Amino acid sequence: MGPIDDLTEDTNVTRRLILASSSPRRRELIGRLGLDVEIRPPRGVDESSVHAGAFETVLRLARLKAETALEQMTAEEGEEALRDAWVIGCDTVVALVRGEQERILGKPADEADARMTLGVLSGMTHRVLTGLAFARPGLPTREEVEVSHVTFKTLSEQTIAEYVASEDPLDKAGSYGIQSGGADLVESIRGCYYNIVGLPVSMLARVLEVESAITCDCASHPLQCGGGACRIIEGPSEEDVAIELRDPS
Repeated sequence: MGPIDDLTEDTNVTRRLILASSSPRRRELIGRLGLDVEIRPPRGVDESSVHAGAFETVLRLARLKAETALEQMTAEEGEEALRDAWVIGCDTVVALVRGEQERILGKPADEADARMTLGVLSGMTHRVLTGLAFARPGLPTREEVEVSHVTFKTLSEQTIAEYVASEDPLDKAGSYGIQSGGADLVESIRGCYYNIVGLPVSMLARVLEVESAITCDCASHPLQCGGGACRIIEGPSEEDVAIELRDPS
């Protein structure tokens, strides 16, 4: 989907951007767009209330987070203070598909769960899906999904045990972080690298129609096998420009 008029009816208005997430990785990535963003994670979101396939799950949870944060902020600050607000909700899951069966792999409950998840991913190709939702007062919430593919090396029990012992996987969907020690587990990727980290920055830039000096080399990333590069829209001219991706670590 391209930019939509009901979200950008007045480009002269200063937008108040709010990221409804406590993730330090997303905070760092959105900061690379050079935007002034408030961090306001919603309270009391029950993620276990959503039961659906991976695509629908990330859409529903991103919307739930964005709309809950907007509702809570409106109650605290009043409607006028949120008049120009864009509240951005995000959710990322790892999904392993075998035939017609899809298995969603979220954050591990503990080290044993992380070891089990990595064992399941070993030697397999899985999908990483990130849902974005953009909530604004009085306007319909916009939703987007980015999908990337990751192929793991065949992992030994020792490799899995050593990685889990580092504690790196314990707060990450799919029990690994490609921007950190988890990169050593990966054979190849196809699609947006930033999406695998947790925030598809080029998609975010397109929706917000922001000019940015951020660059992205998804096509030339050493793990990339798909050949496609992320694109952004540069300013109101809507001209695509290639961007070079830098590792966020």
